[in-house]
Amino acid sequence: MKKSLKISFKEINKLAIPAIISGIAEPLLSITDTAIVGNIQINPTEALAAVGIAGSFISAIVWILAQTRSAISAIIAQYFGANKIHEIIKLPAQIIFINLLLSVFIYFVTLFFVREIFSLYNATGLVLEQSVSYYKIRALGLPLTLFIFSIFGIFRGMQNTFWPMVISIIGAVLNVGLDFILIFGIEGFIPAYHVEGAAWASVIAQAVMAILALVLMLKKTPFHLKISFPFHPEIKRLLSLSFNLIIRTIALNIALYMANAYATKYGTNYIAAQTIAFQIWLFFAFFIDGYSSVGNILSGKLLGEKNYPKIWQLSKQLNKYTLIISLILGALCFAFYLPIGKLFTKETEVLSLFYSIFWIVILMQPINAITFVFDGIFKGMAEAVTLRNTLLIATFLGFIPTLLIGDYFDLKLYAIWIAFTIWMILRGGILVVVFKRKNHKISH
Repeated sequence: MKKSLKISFKEINKLAIPAIISGIAEPLLSITDTAIVGNIQINPTEALAAVGIAGSFISAIVWILAQTRSAISAIIAQYFGANKIHEIIKLPAQIIFINLLLSVFIYFVTLFFVREIFSLYNATGLVLEQSVSYYKIRALGLPLTLFIFSIFGIFRGMQNTFWPMVISIIGAVLNVGLDFILIFGIEGFIPAYHVEGAAWASVIAQAVMAILALVLMLKKTPFHLKISFPFHPEIKRLLSLSFNLIIRTIALNIALYMANAYATKYGTNYIAAQTIAFQIWLFFAFFIDGYSSVGNILSGKLLGEKNYPKIWQLSKQLNKYTLIISLILGALCFAFYLPIGKLFTKETEVLSLFYSIFWIVILMQPINAITFVFDGIFKGMAEAVTLRNTLLIATFLGFIPTLLIGDYFDLKLYAIWIAFTIWMILRGGILVVVFKRKNHKISH
């Protein structure tokens, strides 16, 4: 019996490794932008701060709207596990259509208020101007990104992380190449576009990825993009899942906004250092999220099969793997503590501030590992209400009070990263307790 419940390491990694590669592509693009922009010759600290602020806001929008990816993945996985995929053929096209309309609407609304938005981040002067110019270009990719994420959700629901990986690798390589060409220019051929060049590089890469995603979806899945009405009966559940996950992500992004707003308030060097630290945190998060994606993918399928004991076994295996990975990543960061900072900037003051809090980012990784695994499992089981409530508690009773107390005592970047640590402990702790209670009820 025990043997039948255990999911093989090979089976898990067949999904996890492509998901890791696919998952880290997005933060890798942001890290590349950050590292290259931080090394330009003209106003590098201001440019780094601008990309950090605008990039953070774009990530916030994408994370909020892209929650439909998890909802699509969960529902498709459940139908896939129940061998009823033919019953939801119309559903993906309908939700993609809703997503695209929403993203275009948000693009134009934010464009109209963009200067006011970045002023809320305490951006002024050159940092504000560069944030605005970067956003106006980079946000053109919002509909493209949501389209790509929706198709990735379809593939994940079908237990396939290979094609999202292929698309992500192509997009990442293209973006890095375009970053060097458009930020620094090619003498006599292409002028140096600096911060705006980084934005155009991302948009072009996203356009290529969107085309590839469309072609592969049509060729490799039973779904299509032909819109037909009336709406599928599952659209109500999918939108309900998405709505709860959106509220959850808004709470998440309130924490991220406050972190950046306070760092910017402390000064340009502080937001530059915060940008580097957060990009590394984000890279680790998406790296570990590869195994979280396995939880998302397999728990949905196992729920469709009504195989509850195997979901419990899956949680134990994924926690073990992610803890090992987080410890390896942490050890590597401690080993290359100084060189990592110098990849992003040569500014002495920025580096000094970054090094002062980088150790906190590293020590958080095992906590993040457990949190992300249970995040994925709860998404796969379509437990959006639990995820929503967990983030609301962690943000409003954990992160914000800790940040305000730390700011009062003038801890600055320490306050931000202590608040992040409390935030992740609450997120992971609540999910572990709820999951154990659910498993106890099912077992008895």
